[in-house]
Amino acid sequence: MDLKEIQNLIKFVSNSGVAEVKLETGDVKITIRTTLEGNTPDITYVQSAPAAPVMTQVAAPAPVAAAPAAPVAAAPAADDAKYITIKSPMIGTFYRKPAPDKPAFVEVGTSIGKGDVLCVVEAMKLFNEIESEVSGKIVKILVDDMSPVEFDQPLFLVDPS
Repeated sequence: MDLKEIQNLIKFVSNSGVAEVKLETGDVKITIRTTLEGNTPDITYVQSAPAAPVMTQVAAPAPVAAAPAAPVAAAPAADDAKYITIKSPMIGTFYRKPAPDKPAFVEVGTSIGKGDVLCVVEAMKLFNEIESEVSGKIVKILVDDMSPVEFDQPLFLVDPS
């Protein structure tokens, strides 16, 4: 990112009314916090090079009871590989229901089709319906209702078969 892009980002955040924005791309991390008056943003600009991993030696052997736990933990990750992950297209607040008094859009086990609304992500007082790009069955809902979500954060696991 060059200085001009950072300045444009600062202006955009100041005018949007958002209190804080964090952006990470590669080795560049930017945090912009606006004050209550919205006049002057505080900017943190950190650029760091990747550090070499530190190797440590462990003197104590691992307990025998912990050995079976590793394959069990690896098995769900392998099972998730056959599922399609639906991710958040934006930063905002995740809602499973269209309104507090309405039922959730989808539950675990719900069959969905391409274009079906799965949830709503509220960003800057705009409620954006998130539609499915695949057909299948909801296997897992990865985010709690009314939780903040990040861009590209996994929301649902879908079994396409």
